[in-house]
Amino acid sequence: MPATSPAHHPRRSRRTNRLLATAAGVLTAGALAAAALPGSASAGENPGSKGGTHPGRYQDVQLLSFNDLHGNLEPPAGSSGRVTEIQPDGTTKSVDAGGVEYLATHLRKARKGNHYSITAAGGDMVGASPLISGLFHDEPTIEALNKLDLDVTSVGNHEFDEGAAELRRLQYGGCHPVDGCYTDQEFKGADFPYLAANVLDEKTKKPLLKPYWVWKRNGVNVGFIGVTLESTPNIVSAEGVKGLAFKDEVETINKYAQELQRQGVKSIVALIHEGGFPASSSYNYDCDSPGAGDGISGPIADIAKNVSPQVDALVTGHTHAAYACTIPDPSGKPRTVTSAASFGRLYTDTTLTYDRWTGDIARTAVKSVNHVVTRDVREARDMTRLIRKWNTLATPIGSRPIGYISGDIVRDGTESPLGDLIADAQLEYGRTLDAETDLALMNPGGIRASLTHAAGGKEGDGVVTFAEAFTVQPFANTVNLQDFTGAQLIQALKEQVSGPNEAAPKILQISSGLTYTLDLTTSGADRVVTDSILLNGSPIDPSATYRVATNSFLAGGGDGFPTLGQGTNDLVGEDDLTALEQYLTAHSTPTTPIAPPKADRITIVR
Repeated sequence: MPATSPAHHPRRSRRTNRLLATAAGVLTAGALAAAALPGSASAGENPGSKGGTHPGRYQDVQLLSFNDLHGNLEPPAGSSGRVTEIQPDGTTKSVDAGGVEYLATHLRKARKGNHYSITAAGGDMVGASPLISGLFHDEPTIEALNKLDLDVTSVGNHEFDEGAAELRRLQYGGCHPVDGCYTDQEFKGADFPYLAANVLDEKTKKPLLKPYWVWKRNGVNVGFIGVTLESTPNIVSAEGVKGLAFKDEVETINKYAQELQRQGVKSIVALIHEGGFPASSSYNYDCDSPGAGDGISGPIADIAKNVSPQVDALVTGHTHAAYACTIPDPSGKPRTVTSAASFGRLYTDTTLTYDRWTGDIARTAVKSVNHVVTRDVREARDMTRLIRKWNTLATPIGSRPIGYISGDIVRDGTESPLGDLIADAQLEYGRTLDAETDLALMNPGGIRASLTHAAGGKEGDGVVTFAEAFTVQPFANTVNLQDFTGAQLIQALKEQVSGPNEAAPKILQISSGLTYTLDLTTSGADRVVTDSILLNGSPIDPSATYRVATNSFLAGGGDGFPTLGQGTNDLVGEDDLTALEQYLTAHSTPTTPIAPPKADRITIVR
């Protein structure tokens, strides 16, 4: 039931003594230069007169954080398993990163020798997960996070992919209501609290889960408030957010910051599943460096400027970007804002200097650094055993070959080769349901990974397995057919770059035969050039009717496409992964693999 009294979260099988960290791994530039502490006191615990210790005024608290894991227990493949690193000479190189066997080792090394350490996350721990986790409704990922000794996380939008009841099950445990138990032991749920301060049950008007949680150790109290982005209903299926209301992030954080202050908790961290876009894609880019175009933009910049000065640091996510920046709070005081990319490739190490006299953080001493989860360390054996256990169950399903490719088919770009392939697969599948199907549209956010030519296991190069296809399309959306007028189709294409998508366009991936020009030198809906929209070489007739295949998410108006929610004459098919599998099987063999599509259906003017 919804939490109404955010008390200290009970722990199952958690160690009583936490170890804390020195910095390990490759470093970014610090977000804030460490300043001298007030007076002559030093941080830490001071030796007592009889060989013991007594607390000093200032105590460094280590905050380890990551975000957007998305069930990536095994090392991610391709570009999803690499980060870009700026070298001393200004060049960049790619570094292989990620995998919970390595993340566990890095976090445990980072904590070693420290007595005040907290591990927190910024949401999207589950959802859009590879087969090893997604096939089992992400129970394996929750087990892994328990073993990682995660203390607390905010919810993200993907925590709602399967609805509120399933999120509660991940928190509190119990076997899946449809698929039952996967092993001989009942699923125990998360040892850590999921925080959902701005997600309310529409009937009770109370938070779906705890809004905040307080970490306590030897008189040091740090409060955590967790929120997800207010626009979650726009990017999650309607069924996933049914019965829920999502409130403004800033108003919610400020409300609970005041509540924590009234309880005497003055050191506060906000876990926000919303993010920004740094000026560089390199994880060790110094986003506090001066210069035109530097810094960070996007939703988190505005949020950070308005969140109460009572909040001492912001751990963010959602955009899958890497940054350790400072953004002034409403009083003009610098405040650290961090994100650790995605898929467990990075973690952030933030030092919060706690003032025991005031109970607050001495913000002049805050510093934050991103570290790469490199794969040159020993794998954590408990994680290896966990992966082996779940792979034993998943491999018979996931290792089955379903197609063959001649090279990497990537999801990168405004129009991507993989986007074209998926749209073509849905068009072909749609025509098996209704031969009059004209075209297919696919949302880019529903494509979660590229198809890589190099073998990920024992299948051989160029072989596409069911597990790899599952990783590409893990949402179990159905393929839906609907009728639209030509005018509605034109409007839907313009919604890619207008309305809620104007600031951050969502360019639909389109099936063969549909072409148009995207003019990025203009603004708003005019960026889609109306006269250029052609289907099989002929202009779209505004008064004609077109049969369109989309996934169920788009058919519900998701991703800021309300017009796609207005179709008629609905026909619902099987899931989109089935459409992709059937297409790969029908169009490829070991000797005639599919070549990467050219991605030339949209003409882009810059």
